[in-house]
Amino acid sequence: MRPFDTLTLMQFLWAFLAILGFSIRVNLKGVKIVYTALSGGLCWVFYLIALYYSNSVLFSVFVSIILVCIYSEIVAPRLRTPVSVFVTCAIIPLVPGRGLFQSMQLYIAGNNIEASQSIMQTLLIAGTISIAIAVVSSATNLLHKMLNRF
Repeated sequence: MRPFDTLTLMQFLWAFLAILGFSIRVNLKGVKIVYTALSGGLCWVFYLIALYYSNSVLFSVFVSIILVCIYSEIVAPRLRTPVSVFVTCAIIPLVPGRGLFQSMQLYIAGNNIEASQSIMQTLLIAGTISIAIAVVSSATNLLHKMLNRF
């Protein structure tokens, strides 16, 4: 799969619609729904593009979360909304729920070695997501402090 083809566009639209529905479900109002849905779609597209060029799931997750957090830091003040609203909605396409489900199935089936490998991969992805969010949040706070100082 190439990063700029119709399949990527279709996956962007599905991620956009999924986060659109989630945003409506959590009672976001107005234009915020569109911006959160856009963040979810962008997150998935950034992941696909980074995965195509790097062939590393963890690096792709890290890059896509960094880019979407930057997007959230730019959009949130303009809409007078907390950044966490956009970040929470944006990371949903990358949350490793399938890995957790697969790990539990493997443990129940008695495949402890494969289950341990699956849970390790899942925990690495979850840790990568949290580290990327922390990096952008810390950099943004540092930038604001430096700009306010001068």
